[in-house]
Formats: sequence, C-alpha cells, structure tokens
Amino acid sequence: MSAIKEYIESNLPGVESCLSETVAGLNPLVKPVAAHILEAGGKRLRPMLCLLTARALGHEGKDIYPLAAALELIHSATLLHDDVLDRAEMRRGRTTAHIVFGVNETILAGDALLAIANKTVTEYESLPLMRCISQAIYWTAVGEIQEIQQLKEPSLTVEKYTEIVVGKTGYLLQTCCQSGAIIAGSPQEQVEAARTFGLNLGIAFQLVDDALDYSVSPLSTGKPRGGDLREGKLTLPLILFLQGMNNEARDALLKKIKCQSLDPFEQQWVLEEMEQQGLSRKTREESNVYLQLARESLGRFPETRERDLLYGVLEYIKDRED
Repeated sequence: MSAIKEYIESNLPGVESCLSETVAGLNPLVKPVAAHILEAGGKRLRPMLCLLTARALGHEGKDIYPLAAALELIHSATLLHDDVLDRAEMRRGRTTAHIVFGVNETILAGDALLAIANKTVTEYESLPLMRCISQAIYWTAVGEIQEIQQLKEPSLTVEKYTEIVVGKTGYLLQTCCQSGAIIAGSPQEQVEAARTFGLNLGIAFQLVDDALDYSVSPLSTGKPRGGDLREGKLTLPLILFLQGMNNEARDALLKKIKCQSLDPFEQQWVLEEMEQQGLSRKTREESNVYLQLARESLGRFPETRERDLLYGVLEYIKDRED
C-alpha cells in the first residue's frame, strides 16, 4: 500500500492541476457547485487507474493528465446526480451540494461537468477514446435508471443486482483502464485485457462498498451504517438476508423497504440479524470472484512497476475498510 500511496502522491499534482484549471474556467454559476464536490477530496481512484494502466502499457507522456482529470469530472458529476436521486445529506463528510446550492443548480452543474469532460476527451482526436467515454456515460446513466426502477419494484435476484452494479460502477472503472490502454496505443488484446480488468475491479469495488454499509461504523465512512437499507436499496447483503426469510415475512419486509417505512427498531433488528448471519462477509467473499478475474486479466500486461501497483490496487480493494 505504501508503494501505491507514493505513486499517487507523485502523480496526483498533475491531475489536481488539471481539475483546478477546469474549475477556474467554469461559469460563475457552475463553479461553486463543482468546487464543492471536487474540493471534498476522495481517493481519485479513477484517474489513478487511467494513469497506471497507460503507463503499465508503455505510455510515458504527461498528456494523459487531462484525460485522467476528465474521468474524475465524470465521476464527480455522477456523485452530484446520485446525491439528488438518493436525497443524501452527506458526501465525504460534507453536506451534499444539492442541500447547499439547490437541486436544480446541482443537477445542471453535474451536466456541465459531463460536457467539459467530453470536450477534454475530444481534444485527443481519437474516435476509439471518444466512443469509450461516451459509452461509459451512457451505461452509468442506465445503471442509475435500473436502480430507480428496482426501488419502485424491489427484485430479489442476484443477477439483477449485478446488472445494476455493472452500470453504476463497473463501466466507469472499465473505461478508466480501457482509455488508458487506448491512449497508450496498445494492441487490441491489451485494450481488451485492460477493459476486463477494470470491469471486474469495478464490480468487486461496489460489492465491497455494499458490504461496508452493513459492517463499519459511521466514523470510518462518514455515513450512517445501514444507509442502503433506509434508502430502500437492495444490495447483495440485503438480498441474501431476504432470501433466507419465509415468504410472508419477506413480503412484509419488502413492502416496508419499498415504502422506506422501516422504523428505527425494525432497522436495528435487520442490521443485527444480518451481522449474526455474516452477510457482509459473504458479500466480500463474492467480490473475491471478480478480483480473481481482474488478476487474470492483468496477467496479459507486460511486467512493469505499474502492473505490480495495479495488483496492489486489487489487494487494497480486497482489504478495504473505508
């Protein structure tokens, strides 16, 4: 982990410089919202995956920093939209933008960030790169729509949940790695390896994130434990819990989840039952399947320091606690 941290610290200034330059050039009506989400920090995982993949495949220039920053802008835009849809009150330990600036302002600021990110990508004059980024934005939106639909009609299928995860998280992380391979001018076999690496890493990342929602304290995540339950989201830990109930009890609980009408005592009961059944741990075990697929894809990369660091990213996700 120390090697990854060192690499991030040496490369992050290039990404942050591009982000600061972008924010500085925004319309005054958009700038405060963009600054609010970007200055809150975050792991900057997406731009780092782009950098690591590109350099693992032989890219050496600094012209990759705007692309890496554009990927962070896309991610930030999705967070702004997500928080509005989820009516979230906190993000990265700060009050969410839609509460501070208003819903309409936040949605439109998110749209502006997507537009700026797309403009940045077009400046590389690469059709494969533009196609890759556009598809990521599209499928991320589809994933959000699928999740909204599931809130209206809760489904117990793991397959449906996985489909939503692919859209919400998998496609953008896939694109971060795939775009890095494209800008490196890699052969199609390596572009495909980067794509499958990023996709499986993204699915594993979301599975661990969903597991953490039922297993860690508010101090480590900045959000209350069981937030997905209160929002009516059927993530894998909750799906596994519901599948273990009898039909009558399951239907009654699903009805309350759909209406988001669980009282605090019912919520606490569900959380305690899930903890006793080890469902957070079982969800992490499922994430290991996708982490292994990601490792296999990395095996098609040349042996480089950056490839070793990407292996380290997989270990970080596996052991992640925040």
